[in-house]
Amino acid sequence: MGLDQSFSGRSYPPTWVYEVSREKIREFADSIGDSNPIHLDVDAAKAAGYEDVLAPPTFLTIVNIRAIDSIIHDPELGLDFGRMVHADQSFRFTRPVRAGDRLTVTAHIEDVATRLGNDFLSVRAEIATEDGEPVCTARASLVVRRAE
Repeated sequence: MGLDQSFSGRSYPPTWVYEVSREKIREFADSIGDSNPIHLDVDAAKAAGYEDVLAPPTFLTIVNIRAIDSIIHDPELGLDFGRMVHADQSFRFTRPVRAGDRLTVTAHIEDVATRLGNDFLSVRAEIATEDGEPVCTARASLVVRRAE
């Protein structure tokens, strides 16, 4: 049985706030081998014109994965997680993520389609500050392989 195509257009409102800290940014930068001082040193970030250290662009994967989880674990959607592969990911930033940000995510299912027996799910996450300032739009494409 495939995904419920009536889920196209469904939204999942924010249910949590993610607080970005200097330590989380440092840990993430270290884990991906990014030694850019604007991610690690407050003085370097300020000298570059920023209020605090900035997160590497892919840092929002941490927040986005949680939003995608709210969709894929919705029992009404009918997604078999064991058959899912992550096909594509993109980020469009309104502004950089910095230490001290308190972020929320509204997740959206943009499209559910079936092609060649496989289900394709296009999702979008609108990431904003707790006060509603837009930060980033993240998009992902997921493929749920057909049962053999």
